[in-house]
Amino acid sequence: MSREQTPTPHIAAAYDDVAKTVIMCGDPLRAQFIAGKYLENPVQYNNVRGMLGFTGTFNGRKVSVQGHGMGIPSIGIYSYELFNFYDVERIIRVGTCGSFRKDILLGDVIIAMAACTDSNFADKYNLHGTYAPVADWELIRGAVGAAEGLGYPYRVGSILSSDSFYDNNAQTDWTKVGVMGVEMELSGLYLNAAVAGRKALGILSVSDNLATGERMSVEQRQTGLDRMIQIALNLI
Repeated sequence: MSREQTPTPHIAAAYDDVAKTVIMCGDPLRAQFIAGKYLENPVQYNNVRGMLGFTGTFNGRKVSVQGHGMGIPSIGIYSYELFNFYDVERIIRVGTCGSFRKDILLGDVIIAMAACTDSNFADKYNLHGTYAPVADWELIRGAVGAAEGLGYPYRVGSILSSDSFYDNNAQTDWTKVGVMGVEMELSGLYLNAAVAGRKALGILSVSDNLATGERMSVEQRQTGLDRMIQIALNLI
């Protein structure tokens, strides 16, 4: 049973300490912020390697918030343990991204329907071809409804999950096939969810526009991050 494999090497929680829906973010301090601002009676369940995790309730429903670090290898570890050892049913990643297009503005939300990648993470599953990692449709539909209800600008489409933070060629190469922007984790999350038979979605806030060189100010970043978090919490 999964509960017999908990705690894991990276998550110090007992099996029942983690909710079946987990909101994940790269920065553990952002997880702490979300738990403190939005959850009722949050309790910290993890501090291994400083990767904070909390469980509380939102509108009476149990939910966890967990940091996952940077890059596909890092989210690959945490999402694998959550799906396979804690029997988590849904993971919703909230994070920032860079936009490849001038018309996708700072603060806009991208609901990532699919995640292209330059990573070899899928090779470990011995798939004889090129797998296309996609989000769960019900979560996509719920996120679109939440964004429209809240009045927040959003786009639905493909994102690039890159292994390289500094890649001057990514925008030119991937914009040609309609990819909206770039981040570093979703392809690994979507693949782990597919293999485990679970659900996943990425809701991203545009913090940088690579086409124009614009970046969010401190004030804009705070507002933009709140938008994606509120959309995610509406899926609980």
